[in-house]
Amino acid sequence: MNQHGHLLTPGTLWPALLARTAHAHDRKAILSIPTEPEVIEQSGVAFQVRVITALAMKALTTAAKSNNDPFLPYDQDLFVTDVSPTHVALLNKFNVVDHHLVIVTRSFEPQEALLTHEDCAALLACLAEIDGLGFYNAGPAAGASQRHKHLQLIPLSALPEARLPIQPLLRSVKMAGATGLVPGLPFLHAYAPMDQAWIDQQSDGASPLLDCYRSLLRSVGLSVEAPSIPYNLLVTRQWLLLVPRSQEFFEGISINALGFAGALLVKDAAQLATLRKQGPMTALQRVALPRPP
Repeated sequence: MNQHGHLLTPGTLWPALLARTAHAHDRKAILSIPTEPEVIEQSGVAFQVRVITALAMKALTTAAKSNNDPFLPYDQDLFVTDVSPTHVALLNKFNVVDHHLVIVTRSFEPQEALLTHEDCAALLACLAEIDGLGFYNAGPAAGASQRHKHLQLIPLSALPEARLPIQPLLRSVKMAGATGLVPGLPFLHAYAPMDQAWIDQQSDGASPLLDCYRSLLRSVGLSVEAPSIPYNLLVTRQWLLLVPRSQEFFEGISINALGFAGALLVKDAAQLATLRKQGPMTALQRVALPRPP
């Protein structure tokens, strides 16, 4: 372990991720899902909508029928690196964008469980190495597809224009104490700035990050003692956003944390047409909770 108590040595995650991606493709251990990108604009956001090709949809449906925990044991061909004593980094077997990382607890914890100091430390260790969007889908109704606790990280470099579509709305955040609101988001949520020092300190930054996460939970009326309702947490090097959820689907379209970053995935042309007609922001509003007046 290095001096921070982490197994993850600075400067090693990205090379390991590239090498393991090549290896996993070679071994056919990874199923990259081909999609057609579309842009739908609503409420000042150019939403990136990806349409899964028919062939990929068939393969996905077949794979989804297994109820086994894919992380216990995990596929060695997808193993990227040891992040910490409690977490490992794996490739996302079904990736839509390149270099999608899954940060998994070594022993089983339920996906609905509240994040811990160890989860925060593992996420910070990876964010320090990769400038990306970290996210947590807390429970099936928040779009989680696996029961075993895992955070995820997508490099910004893998996205169109290397930025999140939601970014323009964040320029007008209204802070009230430790947390704030984004005026352009028409549903219950809480925003907080990320402190660069937490990322630099990694292990030592985990405690203030955990406190910040708990402040976000409290500000939307959720318990910091035990899981209450599903939610999505989005974490970047600049900010955090937490959105409580009412349901997983909008008109049959599954929405997870990426939706609230402005990126959506649809199964076919019919779902794409539904999003075009109703609007992606409307879809997010429907799967979230009402914003108090």
